[in-house]
Amino acid sequence: MISSEIDIDIRFSETDAMGVVWHGNYLKFFEDGREAFGKKYGLEYLDIHAKGYVTPIVKSEIDHKAPVYYGQVIKVITKYIPAKSAKIQFEYEVINVTTGQLCATGKTMQVFLDRDSRELELISPDFYKEWKVKYEL
Repeated sequence: MISSEIDIDIRFSETDAMGVVWHGNYLKFFEDGREAFGKKYGLEYLDIHAKGYVTPIVKSEIDHKAPVYYGQVIKVITKYIPAKSAKIQFEYEVINVTTGQLCATGKTMQVFLDRDSRELELISPDFYKEWKVKYEL
């Protein structure tokens, strides 16, 4: 399994009136994790776009475990989950670096659409197959 990690400082604008990170921001943290993963492993959105595809999220899940507050630091661990079909799957752990607590877990699934026609690709694009071979996935 391949994975990446990124630390994120919690900003005031990411909290609600109670000073807790608003639940919707976890999807943004997952996005930050995917971007860090893409940079580390050569699977960046702009590269996918240049190959003629877009990869929208079609499924997401979040399980909230503990609160995070303004001024704390989180670590997002992003793990690639191999699949035989034409999709990209990740699992996430959000750890509060300040307290050491596991704050959230989650999953996302992306599919390949032709960049221009927006038609769903049922077979993995060649570049993605080659990427998976490179990392023995």
